[in-house]
Amino acid sequence: MHTVAIIPARGGSKGLKEKNIYPVAGKPLLAWTILQAQASTTIEKIFVSTDDCAIAQVASKYGAEVIVRPSELSGDKASSESAILHAASVIERDFNMPLSTIVFLQATSPLRKPGDIDRAVELFYQEGADSLISVTKADDLTLWESREGKWESVNFDYRNRGMRQDRPAQFIENGSIYIFKPEILSAFGNRIGEKLSAYEMEFWQTWEIDTLEEIDLIEYYLNKKNLTGQDVNKQNH
Repeated sequence: MHTVAIIPARGGSKGLKEKNIYPVAGKPLLAWTILQAQASTTIEKIFVSTDDCAIAQVASKYGAEVIVRPSELSGDKASSESAILHAASVIERDFNMPLSTIVFLQATSPLRKPGDIDRAVELFYQEGADSLISVTKADDLTLWESREGKWESVNFDYRNRGMRQDRPAQFIENGSIYIFKPEILSAFGNRIGEKLSAYEMEFWQTWEIDTLEEIDLIEYYLNKKNLTGQDVNKQNH
């Protein structure tokens, strides 16, 4: 039984054209996630699921296996779960790799520190979970929403704010790392099962790339936190 990383990366991004291979800190965005997965000691093989030739070329260049995603799983409304289900079936059939654990990594969330992936996998096994999400603490985040034209506080009571440190901790699903057993996808059609674990990351690791404006922010943290040092040459891994 095998542990693999699957990175869904379709073409046709609406917010930022060719987002998954857009240059970020000197490399295509997708390359950062592939390199981080290659540095993991627990991931045995890395797969990129894509419908796009240019993305496939980048994936191959940086050492990932490419799984061609069918067009019916590549539209704006196609879920990541459907792409991963397809990829998992191809991996087991064509690569003869029965899967025990899937590590789902989003290329748009490249702010991972060395060891984050392995520590998340270790926590997943330690807690006997069937699924795991990466999170960041939303410290002193007060949310409001408009309900039928009236503003209401969502995660706190504005009438009785109390002390910030006395409020229960809340966390943001930051989209960086998901881990689950393959049967969870089949049973629930979802990346999250019945016994969920959460791997906590630092707040600056919340940011991801959806628009051009966010690239400067991601590049800032890649350089400030010395994450560019993860540029290990494992193209033949």
